[in-house]
Amino acid sequence: MDFRTPLSKVKGLGSAKSGTSHWWLQRVTAVALVPLSYWLVILLDMTLNAPYQETVAWMNEPFHSVCIIAWVLAVFYHSALGLQVVIEDYVSQEGIKIVAVWSVNLVFLLFALAALIAVFKIILVG
Repeated sequence: MDFRTPLSKVKGLGSAKSGTSHWWLQRVTAVALVPLSYWLVILLDMTLNAPYQETVAWMNEPFHSVCIIAWVLAVFYHSALGLQVVIEDYVSQEGIKIVAVWSVNLVFLLFALAALIAVFKIILVG
């Protein structure tokens, strides 16, 4: 789905440049997070109310673990996209803007890796 005019495609210009794909990715991750959050709510409920072994057994079911992993990936990517937009809109100096966007992306990548390692540790080790 491309909303750019043929002339802007040829010139590689346009007011949004790559903003249209960024906008769509944020909407897609938001829509994906709606059903995936169901598994997060169940996981949080189990961690608060169920014994540890029952929670681990629930996480070891492939469908549940895939949904939790998909939630982790979607939520951190969605968050990074959102903060990037905030930085691009409100930081005026180009150098600070670039460093801030890279820093946010790096921090969210590290958070996502830490969350994925925790999920895999629960799945593999128990």
